[in-house]
Amino acid sequence: MNENKKIAQEIIDAIGGEGNIASIAHCATRLRVMVHNNEKVNQEEVENIDKVKGAFYHSNQYQVILGTGTVNRVFEEIEKMGITGKSKDEQGEDAKKEGKVWQRAIRSFGDVFVPIIPVLVATGLFMGLRGLVMQEDILGLFGLTPEDISDNFLLFTEVLTDTAFIFLPALVTWSTFRVFGGTPVIGLVLGLMLVSPALPNAWGVAGGDVKALYFLGWIPVVGYQGSVLPAFISGIVGAKLERQIRKRVPEYLDLIVTPFLTLLVMIVFALFLIGPILHTVEDYILDITVAVLSWPLGISGLLIGFFNQIIVITGVHHVFNLMEIKLLEEFGFNAYNAIVTCSVAAQGGAALAVGLKTKSAKLKALALPSSLSAFLGITEPAIFGVNLRYMKPFIMGLIGGGVGGFTASILGLKGTGMAITVIPGTLLYLNNQIFGYILVNLIAIGVAFVLTWMFGFSDKKNLLRESDKQR
Repeated sequence: MNENKKIAQEIIDAIGGEGNIASIAHCATRLRVMVHNNEKVNQEEVENIDKVKGAFYHSNQYQVILGTGTVNRVFEEIEKMGITGKSKDEQGEDAKKEGKVWQRAIRSFGDVFVPIIPVLVATGLFMGLRGLVMQEDILGLFGLTPEDISDNFLLFTEVLTDTAFIFLPALVTWSTFRVFGGTPVIGLVLGLMLVSPALPNAWGVAGGDVKALYFLGWIPVVGYQGSVLPAFISGIVGAKLERQIRKRVPEYLDLIVTPFLTLLVMIVFALFLIGPILHTVEDYILDITVAVLSWPLGISGLLIGFFNQIIVITGVHHVFNLMEIKLLEEFGFNAYNAIVTCSVAAQGGAALAVGLKTKSAKLKALALPSSLSAFLGITEPAIFGVNLRYMKPFIMGLIGGGVGGFTASILGLKGTGMAITVIPGTLLYLNNQIFGYILVNLIAIGVAFVLTWMFGFSDKKNLLRESDKQR
């Protein structure tokens, strides 16, 4: 039995067996399991499984933290076992019944955007690498200047850096149809229609080089390159419309009539109603985001850096994906990432202090790998496995994140991408910002480490607590 298959089987057994699973899915770092009976879940057994970095209940789901990459491989092994819980439609119905309205909305938003993030991460890395190779100092090592770089090479780099944003609506509608029970390929085609070359290019219209089309003399129609909200809402409405049409169309006509009517109705709604309204809303969101990030004296960095990991605990942090995507699409950089990376690094610094200070072999074995995980951009093991258990390290991590975020804001750091932080995030700051980026991370880690070591963790109290448990 391979290692991931063994881990998958152990997780299934620890949460009460296949019969206790209502549905199971995963996000970028966690298995998300809806169980029939919470009492059948053996929390301690789950946490002791190899590669499991923590487990907790949130939004009516039992979430097992495995980390990027690992979660995909373990989930594949679970699927090979034939464990799917229920069909996609049944899972959707269960999700509607579970949790409060805002929790379900946030969960759905995350489910839509998490699968898209890897390609946006890749795009950000391409932007960072292009920024590196185009620096005069780097080119000088090869006896070149920026003027020596051919137009064909620049065109090639634009293919790497621009494609994901040009066709972003297609990615969003594909994923939204998938989440809301529609046919993903219909969603993909709907999204491609929104960026059809037959429509005036959105960036050209914004720049004044191209004029929008006007229907009925007052409805502006443009392409929606780089837009998110129009595609997201069109995907929700389209998926629900498709399901309603399919219920009413005879089976022998379904293959022809359902996609035809879905695409016809939705492209009309998307271009003439949903698009114009939500594109305006999107512009307001961008303006507010830029205004907040532009607050003087580093205030925005201080507040975001401090509160970010509290938001991560609530699980609503995926909402900010929209904001980061719009920053990158509009400006080509993302000041939010530079601040958030400090909040991530600081939680790692707090966990590192706990790991080095404690004499408990068990806690040391948990805290040190958790701090490394945070330095690789994944804070859940450090937060849920260590810092929140003792609370004070978490608070010291928040302070470190605030100080680091303040410094990042003062320095004006801006990443070329999103979703990766701390050590992997260095690739987003290769365009002459790398030393500032390293500095703010070291400040965040250092402040959190020192505060945790001095005030945030008492190993004597921890050892007394462990001895009490053993009795």
